[in-house]
Amino acid sequence: MSTDAVLRELLVRQLDHWLPGALHRSRRATLALAYAGGDAGGADAALGVVAEFADRLRGRRLTVLVLADDPDLPGRLGPVEATLPTDVAVHVVPGHPDRLPVALKAAGAAGAPLLTVVDGAEPTPALLAAAAAGRPAELLLVTDVGRSPRPALTAAGFPLVTEVDLVPADGGPARRLAYATGSDRGLEAVKDALWAVDEYAGVRYRDPADPAGRLLDITLEPEPGPLRRELLAELARSGPRTVTELRRFTVTSTVYRAADANRALTSLLASGAVTRDPEHGRLGGEVLVSAAADAGSTV
Repeated sequence: MSTDAVLRELLVRQLDHWLPGALHRSRRATLALAYAGGDAGGADAALGVVAEFADRLRGRRLTVLVLADDPDLPGRLGPVEATLPTDVAVHVVPGHPDRLPVALKAAGAAGAPLLTVVDGAEPTPALLAAAAAGRPAELLLVTDVGRSPRPALTAAGFPLVTEVDLVPADGGPARRLAYATGSDRGLEAVKDALWAVDEYAGVRYRDPADPAGRLLDITLEPEPGPLRRELLAELARSGPRTVTELRRFTVTSTVYRAADANRALTSLLASGAVTRDPEHGRLGGEVLVSAAADAGSTV
């Protein structure tokens, strides 16, 4: 499997989470998929998920907007589109993702649930502003590895951002996936999806926040060593933090999930690398965690 295949699986898993919530929250919603080139197979996979929810779409208006320079795409999507209820409008627009702001405006996407996927395009202010116009808005952004898009996403109005590098085992180019949202549940869902994709995909993860750039195998229980070091670094930077704050740091600033933070903290406490206040009892959200004086030698 390639990074494209992993990205398709992640999109499918995220749509399984997003579609029911969007349809429950509003009578209209928009799914926008924009590809700068290469494999636009994510559009086929996404429409397949929409078809699975066909019986729940009646009485709701879902717009599926696809931007891609792929002349075969209308023919590929046509058979699935024909099975969808009339409440679903599929628009295939030839062109580059920089046309997305105009296309979203024409589709009336603002002010209702909007999930946008942008693959391979420069995250310009205009593009990000258009993606942020949903209520709520969620964005999956795929770029080349390099400068982090996090500052631009935050400036566009997405308060929660996480990033991960997808590194092919065959030596192919790595790609960076950023997910931006205002929804804690959406963030938790994408983190769960990250670690649930095919572990034999031939792709490993790299945490952009890890200065050592260690590669992580995809598994339901990821290796906790890098997270332990990142938690210690955060405690060194910021001083004592509650478990709740460290869980939030884990979800937004590392590739790991909130549950992984609890496992890492339990390990750090057992090794003596950190201390807790109060010293005994459940490791609840209000427990204050501090780095031990010799923490670096115990990890």
